[in-house]
This record gives sequence, structure tokens and C-alpha cells, in this order.
Amino acid sequence: MTAPKAVGNADPVLTDSVADRRSALRLVLETPLYRGATVAMFLSGLGFSAAAPQIASFLVNELHASLTVAGLYYLTSLSTPIAGYLVGARSDRTGRRLGLFRMCAAAGFLGWTGIAFSTQLWMPFVVSAVVLGFAGAATSQVFAALHDEISARPKSGNDGMVAIVRMALTAGWVIGPAAGSFLAANAGPRAMLFATALCTLAQIVPLLTLRGSAPRSTPVDMRADSLPAPTAKPGLRQMTPLLMFTALYMCVYAGESIKYAYLPIYMNEQLRLTPALGGAIIGVQPLVELALMPLAVLVARRTGMLRLMILAAGFGVAANICFATTGTALGLFAGQILMGGVWGVFAALGIIVAQRLLPKAVATASAIFMSSAALSSAMGGLAGGLGIATIGLPLVFLVPAVFAVLAAVGLAWMSSLSGHGL
Repeated sequence: MTAPKAVGNADPVLTDSVADRRSALRLVLETPLYRGATVAMFLSGLGFSAAAPQIASFLVNELHASLTVAGLYYLTSLSTPIAGYLVGARSDRTGRRLGLFRMCAAAGFLGWTGIAFSTQLWMPFVVSAVVLGFAGAATSQVFAALHDEISARPKSGNDGMVAIVRMALTAGWVIGPAAGSFLAANAGPRAMLFATALCTLAQIVPLLTLRGSAPRSTPVDMRADSLPAPTAKPGLRQMTPLLMFTALYMCVYAGESIKYAYLPIYMNEQLRLTPALGGAIIGVQPLVELALMPLAVLVARRTGMLRLMILAAGFGVAANICFATTGTALGLFAGQILMGGVWGVFAALGIIVAQRLLPKAVATASAIFMSSAALSSAMGGLAGGLGIATIGLPLVFLVPAVFAVLAAVGLAWMSSLSGHGL
């Protein structure tokens, strides 16, 4: 495997410039594309996270599915990586990032509306597998458009800007579950799902009149004479670093589906924690994550992104050991704070690393990376189900600890190959 090589300290995304020194927040506020992307990503996170915890209840209560069948709904997300790759490859051929984003967001509106008004159990399954798979590619197209703008107009605050946009997506996930629960309780699940459809469509509004910069065939942080001639479609060898990084990211992300499936059960049924205390334990992670994302960008300038991710994967190991062994609320709080550290790093830097590992096809890179969450959730669900049947609670949390160890080892290997940790 080969990884992109650094050329001195000439990376315009990570190198400070006295003439161009601006805070990332000011850069977002001053640039229409960055500002619009921030709002769009918040709406994306808000809408999807409002529906995600409610969809199984909707299938059971409104369409009379069994619990087993309702659980199978999440397998429909396995179509997301395929749709994401098709959209990303199309985007890299045409350069129409924002045009494809609008089409994917419109597909999301139609998909969630179709689910909201479903009258037969098969309908949400088909709609999710066929339509919402393409809707999931909207986010990757926004990050591809941001990369094009960074390449065309490099500034010292660009890496912090990407983190702010990613923070907006996380902020939507902080608010969405509570908002979705409130709306479903007061207006019904169908109204809540239609509200998700409206949020998905509303992503288009802040980016409606923008076109974005044209993609560059040669990345700005490399010499043109050091690269092979650009190709319309990257080959498997070119994609190997990206695919390896995505697989390691999936090892880290798989722990989330295991945690959210079994940590509430562990807290309620074995530790007998009060609902308020259990909610506080669950809610502390995204707050820590939001606080640490800007810091992760600053630290990565000195350490390299892959090297910082090795540490973050180590946090994941420690967090899951806390879940598996402490048996106290304090231990679970410690685990969730450590998990906030994991995602403060991976959420802020993951998309940047993915794009740099496939610099000539950033839309494809973005789509593959962003859609990997669906595969990792399925992987975590399968591993967690086998683990709970074999070793039970709370030792099942040792399964994601092993995944995190594999991720740390793999990231260390990638970092050693690149020689500079990206």
C-alpha cells in the first residue's frame, strides 16, 4: 500500500499563513458556501436523528410488525454504501457536487414522506433500501464541495472550518432524538417522520443558489509532477489506502451500535439506575465530543491526523473496558467521557483524512467514508448479538474493545507507511 507523501511543510490546509490568518468561525461566517453547508448539515443531523430512534416503534405500533421484523429494518441501510459510491463516482466525473446534493436531498424528502404515509409493512423497507440509500449521499456531496473550495482558495482556517461544519452535523444529533421523541408523543409518529422529510428537504435552502468551485484534478497540497496522470475513475490500487482507513473507522464505529443497543439495558435492568441518571450518562458523550472537535484540529496540526486517531482508538479501548468492568455509574460516566474523546477526533478529522487518501476523486472518497456507518452498524449488531449470547452483559462490551484495538494497530501501521501521519 502506498500513501500520499508530504512535500515539505507546504500543506495549505494545515500551514498557518500570516497574510491569511483568520479564525475558522470567521471564515465560516464570511463564506456563503461554508455558512450554507453548516446550516445544511445541522438540518441533516436534526432530521435523521429525530427519526432513527423512533422508526422501530413506528413499525411495531403503526404497521404491526413484530420486534424481530422491526429490527430487520436496519439492514436496509446496507444499500447506502452502494448508492453512495454510484453518486460519488458520478460527482467525480461531472463535478456537479451541489447539483447532486440537491437531488439526493430531494430523494430524502420523498423517501421519508413515503415512509410517513406507509400503509403496508413492506413499504418502509422498500423505500429505505431504494430511495433513502441515495439520500444518504447528500452529506458526502457537501463535503466534496467544501474540498473543492478549499483547493481553489486555500486559507489557514480551512481545517477548522471543516470541523465546524462537522460539529453542526453532530449538534443536530444532540438535539434530534429529544425533538423527535417530543414530536412523536404529541403529534404522532407519522407527523414526526414527515418533519424529518421537511428537514431533509430544507437542507437545500441554504445552498440553493450556490454553485461551488470546480474540482481540481491535481490536489493543492502535492506537486503536479509527483502524481500520475489523472483518471476519470480511480482503480482498486489507488483506493486501497481509503478502503483500509474506512475499514478501521468501521471497527471503531461498530462499538456505537453495540453500546446503544445494550448500555441502556445494562443500566436499567442490572444496575437499576434512575432514568435521569441513565439519560445523563448517555447525553454526556455528544457534549464532550462537541467540546473536543476544535481542539482535535489544533492538536492534529502538530501530531498528524492518523497519529491522533491512534490515541483516540486507545480511548475507545479504555471506554469499553470501563463499561465491561466497573459496574458503577461513575465508571459508565468515565467510559462515555472517553467515548466523547474518540468521536471528538474521528468526527472532526475522519472526512479530511478520507479525502486526502483519494485526492483525485474526493466525492467518491467522501461517499465511501460517510456511508460506512451503515455497514459498521450492521457489523456491530451482528458482533454484539453473538457476544451477548456468548458472554452476556456487561462483558459484551469487551467485543468493541477488541475492535478498537484492531483499529489502533491498523492506524499505527498506516501512519508508519505515510511517514508523517497526514
